[in-house]
Amino acid sequence: MLPGYKEKQNWIRRIASHLEPGSEPKDDELKRMIAAEVSAQTQGSSMTVAEKTRLIRHLFDAMRGLDILQPLLDEPDITEIMVNNPGQIYVERAGKLEMTDLAFDSAAHMTHVISRFFGRANKLVHERSPIADMRLDDGSRVHAILPPAAPNGPVLSIRRFTGIHPSMEALVGNKTIPKSEADFLAQAVRDRKNIFISGGTASGKTTFLNALAAFIPRHERIVTVEDAAELELTGKHNLVRLEARTASIDGGGTITLSNLIHSSLRLRPDRVIVGEVRGAEAYDMIQAMQTGHPGSMSTGHGNSTGEMLNRLALLLMTASQLPWEACRRMVASSIDLMIHLVRLPDGRRLVAEISSVTGFQEGSFQLHRHYSSKLVDTDRSQKAGDQASAQTEIKRDGAGPSKSRPRPAVHLARLRN
Repeated sequence: MLPGYKEKQNWIRRIASHLEPGSEPKDDELKRMIAAEVSAQTQGSSMTVAEKTRLIRHLFDAMRGLDILQPLLDEPDITEIMVNNPGQIYVERAGKLEMTDLAFDSAAHMTHVISRFFGRANKLVHERSPIADMRLDDGSRVHAILPPAAPNGPVLSIRRFTGIHPSMEALVGNKTIPKSEADFLAQAVRDRKNIFISGGTASGKTTFLNALAAFIPRHERIVTVEDAAELELTGKHNLVRLEARTASIDGGGTITLSNLIHSSLRLRPDRVIVGEVRGAEAYDMIQAMQTGHPGSMSTGHGNSTGEMLNRLALLLMTASQLPWEACRRMVASSIDLMIHLVRLPDGRRLVAEISSVTGFQEGSFQLHRHYSSKLVDTDRSQKAGDQASAQTEIKRDGAGPSKSRPRPAVHLARLRN
């Protein structure tokens, strides 16, 4: 039986007592030290070799990894780990959630694991600053929330970066998008259209952006701007990657997406690719699209194409203090093509809609819908939410102009919150 939290800490203290002060042994050396300690402490016991091997691995994970969560991180088919509280741990496999039989010994055990792991990355998380983000060496994103912000105990989420970037051919093969629409989008990238990808959480926006970026000609200079570096464009010869940074322990050193987009424009990019916009950086991204960088791309969270356009306009208004209508006109004039992705209940991800933004007239975004999936009721999603004064006129391929239909509500005070 593996040791509990308190007994494990005793093991770790004994092992640490053999280390030179301030030294940091390599992984292989630490494993040898753990094995020697386990061998000495279990000499003459009834433990089998397999049990001792498990104990060595368990102690190593506690000292260098994420303790009981480390085996989950090592499983390639797990794409996300979600700890709702110390006794409830879920994982995502193949787009579906399942509960594990793992559990931390206590809230103190989980808090210790989180604090130690973030501390090794020079990140501070404690009662006075209970929310923190970090990125693992493999690109996975970690988000932690401690009490009092999480009253039922610490919360932890790890979104795995698998390193697998499906090509557009693979996305066609798994029916994410039809071949004809994939060809249409590939040509749009080559034609340097400004493209924005919207969708809900885990709908595959970054994966799809990676697939689209593969069609950028190799001679073009690309600058990517991200919160956490996830885009994998290493096949491009002229590439600059920029990554934002949160405040350090002393509260300084913050590098925002807006800072990086400003810097990117001084690097003579042919295209600027922003991983995701969710704040003031929307203004800088729109400016980049309007000032000589056609073919730029980005992603954002939205429940439909129209809702995403309105949300971008709201972000723009918040950052620039420009009038609401002026912000919507700027968005309409900057973005050429909108792609909306959805995640179905069975875990499949697919392209729900592809629309061109053709302008803004009489208080409405003018959209020309090139494609809508038969598996998703895109008209219904356009009407989701409260009825709004903002409307979007949609024209479909093979059909005349449709009647203006209600857009999702744009209650400014509510959205600001």
